[in-house]
Amino acid sequence: MFVPAVQHNSAGTTWGNGPTPGTAIPIQRFFIASPSTPEGLITAALAIGKDLILAPGVYSLNHPIVVSRPDTVVLGLGFPTLVPAHGNLSMQVANVPGVKLAGMMFDAGPVNSPALLQVGLPGRGWSDPADPTLLQDVFFRIGGATPGQASDSLVVNSSQVILDDIWAWRADHGNGVGWTSNVGNTGVLVNGDDVTAYGLFVEHYEKADVIWNGRDGTDIFFQNEMPYDPPSQAAWMENPSTNGYPALLITGHAANFSGYGMGSYSFFNQGVPIFATNAFEADNPPGLHLSDMLTIFLNANGGSGGIDHVVNGVGGSSTIANPDTPVNVVSYP
Repeated sequence: MFVPAVQHNSAGTTWGNGPTPGTAIPIQRFFIASPSTPEGLITAALAIGKDLILAPGVYSLNHPIVVSRPDTVVLGLGFPTLVPAHGNLSMQVANVPGVKLAGMMFDAGPVNSPALLQVGLPGRGWSDPADPTLLQDVFFRIGGATPGQASDSLVVNSSQVILDDIWAWRADHGNGVGWTSNVGNTGVLVNGDDVTAYGLFVEHYEKADVIWNGRDGTDIFFQNEMPYDPPSQAAWMENPSTNGYPALLITGHAANFSGYGMGSYSFFNQGVPIFATNAFEADNPPGLHLSDMLTIFLNANGGSGGIDHVVNGVGGSSTIANPDTPVNVVSYP
């Protein structure tokens, strides 16, 4: 298996002037698991230094798979699906650098989990800008395939993490779907510093879809749909004076956060007027810079309510008065 090396300040292909930098890992270094492999055996193999390949299928997990060693590679083939059986995490990554997770799905289980994937334990862990942790093509579902609940989908406590193509979805259709059925508060919670996201897709969660606490974070492209199904405005209030929840909440701890190319869309389909005060909300940490944001009111025939402002009271509204039309804020603050 070939693992490309991390690139800094790069653009374009990595193979134009010779082979792509990176490392070839012999297949003998990998433990190859199937859905019938006990999770304890998988965790033990990782602990003694094996990398991991997850074969296709649905893994019902009584305990989380624990990735405890730096520079471990965990690769899913055919998007294996990890499901917690008893309200546990599906996977826990320790406070170590250089872990690489790619090509897997996390489904919520029937008992509410605090999170599905947790990268790093709370508090400062060992991080290395020359050896970041990578999550690539890692997806999350709350309901849709099977009934499920999870308070958060992805929690990133580690610093120096790259998120590349992350889709977190609280289902708006499929199995086990309903405001009190597939409960999910937040799709992505970032507590670590120096976290960079390329292609972040987070949809339909019941509170802020993304909460960013870490310093020196960057998001390049963000796509969001607010939840379709709040049963009433009273059921979806951030506080008594703020309707709804933002798609992205940037807290006062997130100094030097930069966001580029971020959109949030509303389609409230329960037949009652539901509004979100802001699509993006920032507690104005020092060094904040947001570029090229938009909101859109979807489906003039079936939607109601809308989004009052793009960010922190700035930007016009997206309602039935301007359906399917972007409302832009080019730069904030």
